[in-house]
Amino acid sequence: MSLDKLKLSKPLVTAMTDAGFLTPKEIQSRTMSRILGGQDVIAVGPEGSGKTTTYVLATLMKLKYAFEEAPRALILVPDAEHVDHVLEQFKLLNRNSTFRILGIDSRGAVDTQMNEITDGCDIIVAVPDRARALYLKLALNTNKIQLFIVDNAELIVKKGLQLPVVELANSAYKSQHVVFTEVMHEKLNHMISPFMKDSTTTIEVDEIGEKQAEVYQQMLYLVPNFRTKLNLLTLLLGDTEIFDKVVVFVNTRLTAQTVYKNFNQHKEGEISIYRSLFFDDKGYDDIEDFKDNPEARVLIVANENLGELNIEGIPFILHFELPEQKETLIQRIVKRGDEDVVAITFSTDIELIEVKKIEQAIGQKLEVMELPEDLKVVDAADKPKKKKGVEEDESSERGAAFHEKKASNLKNYNYSAGTKAKMTYKNKKGLS
Repeated sequence: MSLDKLKLSKPLVTAMTDAGFLTPKEIQSRTMSRILGGQDVIAVGPEGSGKTTTYVLATLMKLKYAFEEAPRALILVPDAEHVDHVLEQFKLLNRNSTFRILGIDSRGAVDTQMNEITDGCDIIVAVPDRARALYLKLALNTNKIQLFIVDNAELIVKKGLQLPVVELANSAYKSQHVVFTEVMHEKLNHMISPFMKDSTTTIEVDEIGEKQAEVYQQMLYLVPNFRTKLNLLTLLLGDTEIFDKVVVFVNTRLTAQTVYKNFNQHKEGEISIYRSLFFDDKGYDDIEDFKDNPEARVLIVANENLGELNIEGIPFILHFELPEQKETLIQRIVKRGDEDVVAITFSTDIELIEVKKIEQAIGQKLEVMELPEDLKVVDAADKPKKKKGVEEDESSERGAAFHEKKASNLKNYNYSAGTKAKMTYKNKKGLS
């Protein structure tokens, strides 16, 4: 497919070609016509799928002419680093400096930024909280905004910047709204549903790279919050027959203490901490001692200042929290020899972005497991219980941005991790 299929102007096609973009990416070919047609769009795609280039091209095409007093496009990104990246993309494709583009973030003085906006600009790339501050000071006029774009929406939610996004979007009520994100989840949907139209189209591009290496069997549990993670961990590890030797990874030594104390009743020496924060807690300074002790079943390990750790011979690797660097997790799940190892990952909505990066890096999806029926799910919202015999219309609770799961993601079974491990073991041993 050629760039001409995107229906770009000749100067933009030339700029794309000169920049090395010879063919459009899938997300560009599927979203461009809809954005140019004025439709609200939610575009979901992994890092490197071309999301930024897509809305930069769409913005340059939509505005058509330059130099008006008030901005006509507002692009919200999570931080100053993303502001710089988007400005570079505009500089690359806005060849003749047709539009005045202004970057707004916390590095500049508010008064200076107020003057810059007052002097006139066509496109503003900003972090949400600073853009909101300028709006409240009456410096940012949103009345003429035609295109309201939220990029890396999942990171904006992770940073807790939902309120300024919603307030700015509602103030630009005449505009077209476009959201780009790597993942969709409940918290993100809650942020965007107040301003996305009922006719919003969700376009999902699921590009997984080539498989880089063989990894152990992967399982993924999606849970709403930290407390539910603790309940799930306790429930799974309650099966002592299956989970006979387990390493549980967390991010900090303080979290390791929290997880350890959550196991209220256990045999002496059965559960311990690696290099414990407090001297009076049961623990090990050498993982080989844990491996050699038949009574020791669960070792809680903090990623904090960990260094190298030899976990060969451990049949179950649990990531209670995802490490900051995806490489930390990946090196633990790469298959070595003929060991039968099961790697289980717990993820909340906020951590889903890290899961996506891991999937991209290893070139395969993590298998999503159904939560056990007897799991106690902690609901922070404390929703009222439904009366028996009364069915509620679930669709009435969904925002405009809700989209159904793909058929490939739907599950019609409810295997626990223990059952799954037993099945895998029997298959490999040729047992019925």
